[in-house]
Amino acid sequence: MSDTVTLRPRDWDSHPPYIHPEYKSTVLRGPTKPLLPMKDKLRQLRAPVYGHDAIGALDHDLTRNAAKNGAPLGERIVVTGRVLDERGRPVRNTLVEIWQANAAGRYVHKVDQHDAPLDPNFLGAGRTLTDSEGRYKFYTVKPGAYPWGNHPNAWRPNHIHFSLFGEYFASRLVTQMYFPGDPLLALDPIFQGTPERARDRLISQFTLDVTEPDFALGYVFDIVLRGPNETPMETPR
Repeated sequence: MSDTVTLRPRDWDSHPPYIHPEYKSTVLRGPTKPLLPMKDKLRQLRAPVYGHDAIGALDHDLTRNAAKNGAPLGERIVVTGRVLDERGRPVRNTLVEIWQANAAGRYVHKVDQHDAPLDPNFLGAGRTLTDSEGRYKFYTVKPGAYPWGNHPNAWRPNHIHFSLFGEYFASRLVTQMYFPGDPLLALDPIFQGTPERARDRLISQFTLDVTEPDFALGYVFDIVLRGPNETPMETPR
């Protein structure tokens, strides 16, 4: 039996370039020489497994997984969706991780010195595995906008970072989820760096079907790994 995997070519025109001048740090960090492809056997190594077997009961619930003396401040939300392959089939047992700023727009990180309060009951990170239908679900608070110094009066839109690990060593997708109707999207070089026809794939959809009465507003964000509707990655090439 062959150990090769046949996949459709990626739709590179849906992804942002490594270097997007309006996003200034890409000019400093983006590669300027051709990338070296990994050998197939190295790319397909099934280790490490990235902690698939060590998911805690509250890892998916950012409103509780770091609570010390109360609930975190902010607007509670549910974020759910499905991870799908190029043919719309569910991708099961995939590790999904998220990280985000708190409701005031600040990360729990020493580099983040934004003059906004930290929340002692909010870490801003979580993880879960997709189920048999490729579905994931997180409880969290809506992240705040924050200044980021890319250009004068620059503010990042509300967003949540997503990371997905497959079963192979090099199979990782990193992207960002945005919220509908955010006026900062039109001004954000990171979002605008994604080709226009693919930008809507980065915006979640509000729905009452996911909203939990008297508790949290619901947003749906499906992630497609390949094909004509694939979710744009942050560094695809």
